Amino acid sequence: MLLLNMIALLQDAATANGKGLGLIAAGIAAGLAVLGAGLGIGRIGASATESMARQPENTARIQTGMIIAAALIEGVALFVAVIAFLIQGKVTF
Repeated sequence: MLLLNMIALLQDAATANGKGLGLIAAGIAAGLAVLGAGLGIGRIGASATESMARQPENTARIQTGMIIAAALIEGVALFVAVIAFLIQGKVTF
């Protein structure tokens, strides 16, 4: 119910002065960043687990690569979230 109220509020703001679309874009950007990061890290974890099961002698190298890749993905997601918050701060009513 709260989500529907927020959507109605954003639609009213968008039709009133055209700036509500910026808030909608910021929300969509933040949501897609979180979704993409979650999917990326999930795939990394699955692939690393499978690789470690197939080659137990290379576990340390695989785990190091997995941690570095996960950190890079989290960095991109954090960057997009910061940009989304900056967009929200720029939209004034």
